[in-house]
Order: sequence, then structure tokens, then C-alpha cells
Amino acid sequence: MLTVVRRGDGSPSERSKGPYTGEMWRDILQADDAGNSFGRVFFTPCARTHWHSHPGGQLLIVEHGEALVGDENGTVRLRTGDMVWTPPNTRHWHGATDGQSMMHLAVTFGGAEWAEEVPDAYYDGANHDATD
Repeated sequence: MLTVVRRGDGSPSERSKGPYTGEMWRDILQADDAGNSFGRVFFTPCARTHWHSHPGGQLLIVEHGEALVGDENGTVRLRTGDMVWTPPNTRHWHGATDGQSMMHLAVTFGGAEWAEEVPDAYYDGANHDATD
């Protein structure tokens, strides 16, 4: 059966609680019992997730601003319209740059396995050294 998700139902975005640093708001657009979901997440400058992975992988599509996405091999800078695929079980983090907010659409497969916080010093270095 098809599932239709209408554009905005008028309810306010929910402030995210959980394994994050900084302020974020999210709208879960669709989710199922297997941990598959898609939703929009808005990050204020410097806001970021903790390290985590997804059993089925994750696709991020930047809809506004600048994003940082890092894994064990480094950090990339993404801008509006850019996309990044994180393969299954790849440890990573993502968030806004220090100078601009960011919103992305996250398509997640299999839920998330959360780990430790991305420390300020690490984030500062990643924000400075991120590749385009």
C-alpha cells in the first residue's frame, strides 16, 4: 500500500532530545518498526550528533546551509543540494558548521547505534580542516 506524506500538517517541529551537542529540531516524516525513517533535522551553528552508526546505512540530503559529516577517515563539508551516503555500520557524525545553521533530510535504514560525544576540540579541528 502507498503511504502519502503531505507537506506540513501544521504541527510544530519537536526540539530534539538525545545524543546531540547544541540545539536541533526535527520532524519525523515517516518511520516504521524496523528502524527505517525519513525526517528533517534543523541544526543551529555548531550543533552536531554524537558518533553513531546505522545497521542499514543513511542518506543525508542538505536542504539549507552548510553541513559537516565526518567518519574515521576525515570530515567533508556539504552545502545546499549536496548528498552523502554513509554505508551500513559506518561510524560517523554530522551537524552544522560553526558559522551557519543547517537542515538536512535524513533517510535512515535500521535505526541508530549511538556512541560518545564529538568533543569541542575535535569538532573545531574538523570544522577548520573539512574538505569540499
